[in-house]
Amino acid sequence: MNTAATPVIRQHFRFQWEPAQDCYVLLYPEGMVKLNGSAGLIMSAVDGERTVADVISHLEAQFPGVETIAGDTLEFLETAQAQRWIDLA
Repeated sequence: MNTAATPVIRQHFRFQWEPAQDCYVLLYPEGMVKLNGSAGLIMSAVDGERTVADVISHLEAQFPGVETIAGDTLEFLETAQAQRWIDLA
């Protein structure tokens, strides 16, 4: 994945905290994707302005000393792109 690319949530998805589910979700016309805690934190950093590298830096600043953040973030973003939840600009 190109770390200079900017991830953007696809138009037909809406990312939000869902109190009834007690987690972040991606809503779309046919349903909902429940995100685990890590996925929710990554998606909350996807604002259409941060690059992939910026998302990783943002998360590393929140969780200093966690060495797997970069790899985990890249893996999730690749999955999100494959699932067509995000596009890369």
